[in-house]
Amino acid sequence: MSGKPSLTRRLSWRLEALAYDCLSLILKLFPFAAISGFGGMLLRLIGPLTSKHAIARKGLTMAFPNKSEDEIKTLLRGQWENTGRTFAEFPIMHRVKAFADDDRVEVRGLEIFEVNKPAIFISGHFANWEVMATVLTQSGHPVRVTYRQINNPHIDKRVREQRERYGTKFLVQKAGVKSGRELFETLRNGESIAILNDQKFNGGLSVPFFGHEAMTAQGAVRLALKTNRPIVPMGVVRDGAKFIVTYYPPLELTKSGQREADLFAGVSQINRFMEDRVKEHPAQWFWVHRRWPKVHYR
Repeated sequence: MSGKPSLTRRLSWRLEALAYDCLSLILKLFPFAAISGFGGMLLRLIGPLTSKHAIARKGLTMAFPNKSEDEIKTLLRGQWENTGRTFAEFPIMHRVKAFADDDRVEVRGLEIFEVNKPAIFISGHFANWEVMATVLTQSGHPVRVTYRQINNPHIDKRVREQRERYGTKFLVQKAGVKSGRELFETLRNGESIAILNDQKFNGGLSVPFFGHEAMTAQGAVRLALKTNRPIVPMGVVRDGAKFIVTYYPPLELTKSGQREADLFAGVSQINRFMEDRVKEHPAQWFWVHRRWPKVHYR
């Protein structure tokens, strides 16, 4: 039996790609800040009408059980605005020049980057996470950014090409033996890798996140222990259509020789870093993702 997609699916993919192209063409006509603001306004209106709203609400109440209903509503509006801005900004990310003389992006902790490369850079879906990729790929140091393929192959091709326009040249799959081997070789050859380590990963370790067990990818810690490359956390904060990207000091991994215990300790550190960043700006995290087991969302 062939694994070829049905005609209906292929037509659907084509229509989705056409819509993406039309939107990208329209967005090119306007300034970055205007596009960002429009995206935020639009999703602030539409987002609460979608099924993702209940997912975001559940996540916020799990992470912040002591917040009032009004506080949760305010955070929900804020996270929809941030998500809308991020999606609207993506097709025009090639306009962002992280190290140019404009003030769109401020980079902090650059000295940490300089003394720790090559490294395993980890972060989460904060503010516009593509800005962090922009900073890394425009730094002049080779960095491979992990990448999960989009189901629609036509949009996936466009997204890859879009990322290459602002400097991302190496995109590898996030899972699988081949990917792990490629990342290992990358580090051994003196290049860095970047991983978004804050979403559910069924093949990972069950580690507390905001006090609830959450399946978390252990690949970054496994690679760090094997290669002795540092894990350098990164964060990004949004101020309208401007951003602050920060490099944080490397994680201090436990190297007791007890492999499973060391892995758990390292992944726990990653989750604590993610928690701290979310607590600082709770409306700027990607709450529409089911971070915890499905049973919590029923």
